[in-house]
Amino acid sequence: MGPGPVNADPRVLRAMSAPLIGQYDPAMTGYMNEVMALYRGVFCTSNEATLLVDGTSRAGIEAAIVSLVEPGEKVLVPVFGRFGHLLKEIAERAGGEVVVIEKEWGQVFTLAELDAALAAHRPRLLALVQGDTSTTMNQPLEGIAALCNKHGTLFYTDATASLGGNEFLADAWGVDAATAGLQKCLGGPSGSAPITLSEKAVEVIGARRHVEAGIDDGSAPRGIRIASNYLDLAMILDYWGPKRLNHHTEATSMLYAARECARLLVGEGIPEAVARHRLHGTAMTAGLQGLGLQLFGDQAHRMNNVVAVHIPEGVNGEAVRSALLNDYSIEIGTSFGPLHGVVWRIGVMGYNARKDAVLLTLAALEQVLRAAGAPVTAGGGVGAALEVYEAAG
Repeated sequence: MGPGPVNADPRVLRAMSAPLIGQYDPAMTGYMNEVMALYRGVFCTSNEATLLVDGTSRAGIEAAIVSLVEPGEKVLVPVFGRFGHLLKEIAERAGGEVVVIEKEWGQVFTLAELDAALAAHRPRLLALVQGDTSTTMNQPLEGIAALCNKHGTLFYTDATASLGGNEFLADAWGVDAATAGLQKCLGGPSGSAPITLSEKAVEVIGARRHVEAGIDDGSAPRGIRIASNYLDLAMILDYWGPKRLNHHTEATSMLYAARECARLLVGEGIPEAVARHRLHGTAMTAGLQGLGLQLFGDQAHRMNNVVAVHIPEGVNGEAVRSALLNDYSIEIGTSFGPLHGVVWRIGVMGYNARKDAVLLTLAALEQVLRAAGAPVTAGGGVGAALEVYEAAG
């Protein structure tokens, strides 16, 4: 019940046990095409270039940035938590000239702040986290693409922690590139990174495509070569697309997992999945307040799927986490940087976005807090959560 990874859906684990098949088996090609179609539904897009990058969510982030940004190009990274710093580092390693604007942890950026930064710096790429689990904040994305278009900027967002549990509308919001991972709201294991790319992003990547020596017919564009081979989206697009050019051996079991994650979400309905995360996240939030804990950050912009609470004064936060894990087999998290040892982060996402998981966590936390000497209201957490569920019908 931490900020991720969380328990994978048993149906996803079962799908991963299917026999392996060759990467050019017609069944494999069929699965890959099906995965692309399913993730168009998850991202709410018609982008043809919607596929998987083999590797954890960070592989997807690196693939997007290293493929979109040529060395020396300017990248604007608004930072409101730890994972904005990650985008900054990756963009720097890709050779980008990185400009950072920062917001106090627990807050998000306004459109006016982003517009001012875009106007001042006119970057090639805006790289922005949607949901940053280090602070539990959810950055609003609607309206940003219009600002980017005005300033000639591509818009990339890291939706690792938010996709599937919070509204995400790639086409309606004009997102040029977005990446995610399975281990949060998608209900799977870490190891596969869904990605979607707009036609404009594909054109930028295609302009950097290079073919290997010996088979160059002179027709390939000649931008600055993408620095990574494994994460070269031009080559990965050729692998997933009609050309089916060999690039790597597809991670078959992870393909099965990603397919099942998307199949379950699309079957449930994306708006319904978001509403489920909102309901159980709200119940958890109410329950934590019912225990007397103080929430962290701007609650108007909190992600549906994870909440941060201040560790009560005089309570050893790590001892509480250890007791929950050892006595109740429940894991919650602390945070990073300025919030390390200051807050706990409690997730309600994916397969764990369920009433029984919420109530069990609140009941166990009450007992551990009581043993630690913290003043808590008996039954206050479970009672407050039940009120949310009763009000929802």
